[in-house]
Amino acid sequence: MSVAVDSSRFKRALALLSALVSRQPGTFAVAVSGAAVFAFFTAGSSLGVRWMIDNVIVPRFDDGKVGAGAVATGTLLLVSIALVRAAGVVVRRVFAGKTEWGVAEKLGNDVVARYAAQPTVWHRSRSAGDLVSRAGVDVEAAVAVLAPLPYGSSVILLLFISGAGLLLTDVVVGAVAAFVLPMLLVVNLGYQRRVDRHFDEAQKQMGKLSEAVLESFEGVSVVKAFGAEHRETERLSLITGRLRDARMRAVKVRATFEMALDAVPSLANLVILWVGAHRVSGGHLTVGELASAMYLFTLLVLPLRLIGYVFSELPHSSAGWNRLREVTEDPLRDDPRSSLGVAGAGIAVSVRDVVVSHEGQRVLAGVSFDLPRGGHTAIVGATGVGKSTLISAIAGLVPVDRGHIDVAAGGCAVVFQEPFVFSGTVRFNLCLGAEVPDDVIAEALRVAEAGFLLTLEDGLETELGERGVSLSGGQRQRLALARALAARRPVLLLDDTTSSLDPTTESNVLANLSSTTLVDTVVSVASRPSTISTVDRVVHLGADGRVTVGSHRELMSGLPDYRELIEAFDADRRRDAVVDEALTGQVEREQ
Repeated sequence: MSVAVDSSRFKRALALLSALVSRQPGTFAVAVSGAAVFAFFTAGSSLGVRWMIDNVIVPRFDDGKVGAGAVATGTLLLVSIALVRAAGVVVRRVFAGKTEWGVAEKLGNDVVARYAAQPTVWHRSRSAGDLVSRAGVDVEAAVAVLAPLPYGSSVILLLFISGAGLLLTDVVVGAVAAFVLPMLLVVNLGYQRRVDRHFDEAQKQMGKLSEAVLESFEGVSVVKAFGAEHRETERLSLITGRLRDARMRAVKVRATFEMALDAVPSLANLVILWVGAHRVSGGHLTVGELASAMYLFTLLVLPLRLIGYVFSELPHSSAGWNRLREVTEDPLRDDPRSSLGVAGAGIAVSVRDVVVSHEGQRVLAGVSFDLPRGGHTAIVGATGVGKSTLISAIAGLVPVDRGHIDVAAGGCAVVFQEPFVFSGTVRFNLCLGAEVPDDVIAEALRVAEAGFLLTLEDGLETELGERGVSLSGGQRQRLALARALAARRPVLLLDDTTSSLDPTTESNVLANLSSTTLVDTVVSVASRPSTISTVDRVVHLGADGRVTVGSHRELMSGLPDYRELIEAFDADRRRDAVVDEALTGQVEREQ
């Protein structure tokens, strides 16, 4: 069983290294070549040590003098070997770095490309913090093994040269050294077996911590509003503690491993020195040959230490790699946009027997209606009947379980209830990198009542900060509306967008939408009676799933459920107005 487990672990490690190196084979080959040069001349330096001892140092002790030529030759030999070794080190380190970060760049791009290829429904099933962690922390972890790999992969040459040199120098000393090697191999394998699970757990907790921190930062207003700072700190501390414990366990195992790597060769060197001294006194070895043998033994242990360092990074890299594969190998979901058909002439949106479910709960059941091109249609219904889901389905953002949706050629632009603003410039937020003529941008800003953006310090080139922190909620909403208009799609979908605007601004925006050429048809979720009464048609989603289409006046007179809903909306508005007036009066009295 143990052999099978080790074989499986070896195959996984080999597959990991092959997958990483294949992304940057050229620079990796140069790095390995530089390491091989270093390894060859490092082993060859034992010959220089032997030559210097036997031809310079020993004659100086025996004869009291040594020739200048011998000193010059030995010095030149050692300096030349050192220079070549140094060149090998430079080449190895430079190109090992190029390999590591080149692979990191490609892995990061692969992950981000996979994120971009997945539809919105996939992203909604995963937290933003987890995705950020995989594209950052896990990528860095996955490539960590590449730094020591070129050195570790080339030391096999050093292993063979050093072993052969030891045996050729003296069979007895070589046998003592050969006895130590299996002990070091056992230490390496034992370390690998014990530390894997600790690194897996640490990487998992690192992902959870990144997810929790991002969530906490995004919800800082909620945390502070409810006085939950202490509880949030405790929550993050708990996750941090789990990460710390997993890392500490891994570090303890690694410290024990490195202590063994230091202790075993040091003790073996003492044994070799003791055996070698007896061999020198017996005339079987010269002092230079003993020094050369001990030097070769040190070189023989060095490859195992280097391979050990590769082993020590493998669990860390393997944990990061496995988390990357969870997202890069997750099958691409079908993009709901690809299922949208093209509506016939004169039709803006056609919905036929559409059924949508979310987490096993049916949200829309057999919804059907046609909207002609032109004008403004309001989708009205009680809370929870699926208005926003319907808008998302028409936009191709959520899949339908059954039925079909057709949209006018050119597609839809959508403005969500919660607008998102990027940290870039105003122009980028309006165009999202597309080439949009200035006159189109100007018209979009006019229609959305967002001309204030032009008055900012640098106009369209003003940096807005993360999530548009410098803008108010209503300003962000108008910017998002202008962005949708600048896309020049025939159908504009508004998910209760204008409800965050004051009544005057909303009225101006609706009037502008009816007169602009940037959009042909407007479909909006609406809850303000004043807005609903001005639209061309209404789609009422009943609590029983029934859909009724007609004008506001027709539905008020012929559909009791609709009339009750509008009256409830109106009562809520009046109550809110009374509360706002009372609060304003109280503030004025206190001042």
